[in-house]
Amino acid sequence: MAIALDNLRVGRVYDFQNNGEMRRLMILARLSGDNFKVKDMDTTEEYTIEELLRWGKGKDYELDEVIDSSGRGVVPRRF
Repeated sequence: MAIALDNLRVGRVYDFQNNGEMRRLMILARLSGDNFKVKDMDTTEEYTIEELLRWGKGKDYELDEVIDSSGRGVVPRRF
């Protein structure tokens, strides 16, 4: 089950699936409300969540936090 956008945390990594596309995203900043600046971990491109959801949520929509072997969320860099 997908998590709500308002539960995303800056600095964490999430698996995002929508309309047949699969992406691994790192949250860079919260811009406003449910909009975030994100970085695609595979292509290093930066987007906003609004851009990724511009055409709506498909039947396959999923957004889940990436969990490591110790059961913690993946944080690629420490602040």
